Amino acid sequence: MNNSDTLDKLRKLKLYGMFHAFKTNLEKGSTEGYTPDQLLGELVDAEYEDRMNRKINRLVDSAKFRYKASVEQINFNKDRNIDRNQILRLAECAFIETQDNILITGPTGIGKSYIASAIGHQACAKGHRVTYWSTPKLFAKLKLAKADNSYFKEMAKIVRAELLILDDFGLYPLDSQTRLMLMEIVEDLHGKTSMIFTSQLPVSAWFEMIGEKTIADAVLDRIVHDAHRIEAVGESMRKVRPKKVDSLESIYQ
Repeated sequence: MNNSDTLDKLRKLKLYGMFHAFKTNLEKGSTEGYTPDQLLGELVDAEYEDRMNRKINRLVDSAKFRYKASVEQINFNKDRNIDRNQILRLAECAFIETQDNILITGPTGIGKSYIASAIGHQACAKGHRVTYWSTPKLFAKLKLAKADNSYFKEMAKIVRAELLILDDFGLYPLDSQTRLMLMEIVEDLHGKTSMIFTSQLPVSAWFEMIGEKTIADAVLDRIVHDAHRIEAVGESMRKVRPKKVDSLESIYQ
């Protein structure tokens, strides 16, 4: 069997990592420098890395993040009251294993969504299924789903996540239907799925924002108890524009 046949079979078997690694070694003429077990080991490593990268890309695409964010690009200026050590610990994603929640609050434009997205990207890199939603858009979609009988299908998608990010929570007052939807989501995910909430409102104002006392008590008891809190302060990052902006994301860090 010649090398061309081997490459063709690797491609047909969809062993793309092995295919590219073997093809590169052939082009460089470096295959003779390996023992058989060394060459096999390199090809297997290449295949594993390729599959992991493709899995991470699928998870990131499926999450539908607001920003392409990274923990390394978060602005840890001390005036923002964002603890670097806390963020780095959360980026290890142990909170997902223990089904803990994260509450990120602060004024508009301070970078709450960017921090949530950065932690979400890190969760994808560790193989977790993440779903990102703008809270107002999620509830609007669920209301439409109620009308066309796809509500349970949409809820099933939410429940499958290992981390649910609800951005702009409390941006608008909740009506009775939205309140019940929130309760259902929190009830279904409690003890099974971690949640990240970002909000302009301090946590102390969430009870009034949710409204109905019984539901507010039930929701807050499930999402606030033992949650990790990040309470950012300072001027909107949208006003602090760098002289040269390489990407839109850098404005919101």
